[in-house]
Amino acid sequence: MSFTLTIRAGPARLASRIPEFAKASSGPAAAIRAFHKSAPKTTNSFTSRTTTPSLLAQKPAANSLLARLQGARRGYQYQSHTQPQPDSGLLMRKLLYGGAMVGGTWVTLQFMFNRETRADGGMPPYERSYLNKTFMHTGLGIGIIGLSAYQMLQTGFTYRLMVTNPWVVAIGGLALSFGSMLATRAIDPDNYIPKYACWAVFNATQAAFVAPLLAMAPPALLARAGLYTIAMMGAISFVGATAKQEKYLYIGGPLLAGAAIVAVSGFAPLVLPATAVRTLAFTENLWLYGGLAVFGGFTLYDVQRVLYHARLAQAGVIKEDPVNESISLELDFLNIFVRMVQILMMQQNRRK
Repeated sequence: MSFTLTIRAGPARLASRIPEFAKASSGPAAAIRAFHKSAPKTTNSFTSRTTTPSLLAQKPAANSLLARLQGARRGYQYQSHTQPQPDSGLLMRKLLYGGAMVGGTWVTLQFMFNRETRADGGMPPYERSYLNKTFMHTGLGIGIIGLSAYQMLQTGFTYRLMVTNPWVVAIGGLALSFGSMLATRAIDPDNYIPKYACWAVFNATQAAFVAPLLAMAPPALLARAGLYTIAMMGAISFVGATAKQEKYLYIGGPLLAGAAIVAVSGFAPLVLPATAVRTLAFTENLWLYGGLAVFGGFTLYDVQRVLYHARLAQAGVIKEDPVNESISLELDFLNIFVRMVQILMMQQNRRK
């Protein structure tokens, strides 16, 4: 009996203490309960507008982090521009040195190799036209090679070539390159579609050989190497175009011998042991600087041969074929460009 009375008396005592709880609820606890009551309203639905204050509350922290990152970036850019004077002066010195090299090369070639100018009063119109067509195809081929190499880098084709068997890639690439070159030269110039198709395949194979080098060198260095190559070939081509007719056609044989020596020196690291440091250094210099001299001579020879073929075409002996003429000049350009890139990379590594 007493137990049941105690249970029944419990609610009565709780009811008598309700005013005390009400007074206590008017304090901080009410605010806590009000906060907990309002929270579900803001999270009822993902699309509710009541979630906007919470998102807006999170934005200042993100904005502050972004502001710090932007501030750091602005500070970095400000530091990079704090010394414009030395950078501009260094760039000007490089431009002056490059101009002096090009001008000195041109003057040297003019006085050493071009003392005997043409006796027929200058270049005839048909020779000039044929030479312009040849250089136009040469520039187009170089552009195709550059764009193809860039596309190979972007698509990862170059990486797939580098991770595969190098001997298979090298032998297969050389076979495809020589095959497409011989096919281009063998096709009649009047048969445009297959001739230009084989020529495009030849340019693509050359792009596959050049693309790994472009992946390792920075763009600024590639631009410098390209400018140096254009300057060198331009000066030599001018000498060959304004020189006496058939003056340098005899150097074809010695240049082939020099090209064979340069090619053999390129295979020296595969044969010589790593301990032969001096011999390897000598063969490397022979491959770089000897190759520059050899392919510079080939440029002079090829320009004079283009003019000789122009005279034969004017006489009706052969047909005009600027595509075949451009292949030789493209190979000259690529060999000089590759060596320029390697020389500039070696100089950059020595400075570090």
